Amino acid sequence: MYVVTPPQRSDLGSNCNLRVYQTWKGSNIFCLQGRFIFGPDVRSLGLTISLIVVPVIVFCIFVASKLMVDFSDTWGLSIVSVAVVFTIYDLILLMLTSGRDPGIVPRNSHPPEPEVLDGTSQTPRLPRVKEVEVNGNIFKVKYCDTCMLYRPPRCSHCSICNNCVERFDHHCPWVGQCIAQRNYRFFFMFVFSTTLLCVYVLAFCCVYIKKIKESEDITIWKAMLKTPASIALIIYTFICMWFVGGLTGFHLYLISTNQTTYENFRYSYDRRSNPHNKGVVDNFKEIFCSAIPPSKNDFRAMVTREAPMPSRSAVGGFVSPNMGRGNDEIEMGRKGVWAMAEHGDDKNGGNDERFHVNDDELGDIRTTTDDDERSGRPNIHPRHSSWEMSPEVVALAARRT
Repeated sequence: MYVVTPPQRSDLGSNCNLRVYQTWKGSNIFCLQGRFIFGPDVRSLGLTISLIVVPVIVFCIFVASKLMVDFSDTWGLSIVSVAVVFTIYDLILLMLTSGRDPGIVPRNSHPPEPEVLDGTSQTPRLPRVKEVEVNGNIFKVKYCDTCMLYRPPRCSHCSICNNCVERFDHHCPWVGQCIAQRNYRFFFMFVFSTTLLCVYVLAFCCVYIKKIKESEDITIWKAMLKTPASIALIIYTFICMWFVGGLTGFHLYLISTNQTTYENFRYSYDRRSNPHNKGVVDNFKEIFCSAIPPSKNDFRAMVTREAPMPSRSAVGGFVSPNMGRGNDEIEMGRKGVWAMAEHGDDKNGGNDERFHVNDDELGDIRTTTDDDERSGRPNIHPRHSSWEMSPEVVALAARRT
């Protein structure tokens, strides 16, 4: 595995010889040279695999192999085969959930250009919240200080992976990955198949106990004592079935109402209409029948050399609202550090803006400084060298001399 370490200043000039996953700013862990991406808690994946594989091995050795004697050759062999194939299928779904890009939005290298306040002397700044209209519905998109972009609707910043993720559902510690737009389908199928596997093992353990009772003509309690492995598996699968079965039922409700776990806990769609709800049938089609969008990140691509961001003049230029704040105040999946409303910065018309976009244009919300420069838009705020002193500083120095 490849754990991303923060690049040193002396290495910044040689980034052109590195790949994207080697300079990744998130907290992800990469495997096989960027072909697989995991969350920082990927070690829990080993525990999840063992919780699935070990009970199945015990079942095949102590239960299924004994049932092969009681049933005919075809039926007895099928009991073991189904358990093994079902387990392999479950593990494949687990890896498809854990080892792929969940829908990470590439972060900007520079913040967007600040807004221009006409007729005022205030320093231009970025509004914390903007409004966009998608298919007739108004959504508020927030600025992410960490990724330096306006998050699309239903996108959220994961504080564990340190990435903005599209259609963020939750971060699952059992799979060591964010559950979001590109792996939610596989996550639900994994949870559902695990529930069925628990039911399968529990059912045949009960069948084996019944076979012992009938063959030896003893009570059910004595039959249970003759196969402690079956008793252990029944207790284990019964507990797991309540956990994964309840999770399956909860996500069936979320799918039918077109909600995410994050939205369900953060927002209250019971009091107002859910703008994402398309009806039960269309909601299920969106999850299971629609094409999975391609990843917006090529982790194996070579890093392109980027010019350093020019500094701005202290007079009339844009000063980040995060300047001078501690690192713990910068947004990491929490509330942003914009205090414009508290300081009355929106009294000149407000900082919120409204845009009209379509579903296929949500990717254009991320506006970077480099895009503005390439488009030929004139820069209203002149940029100076980082060593150039402002006229106020020169005048103050002359006054003191």
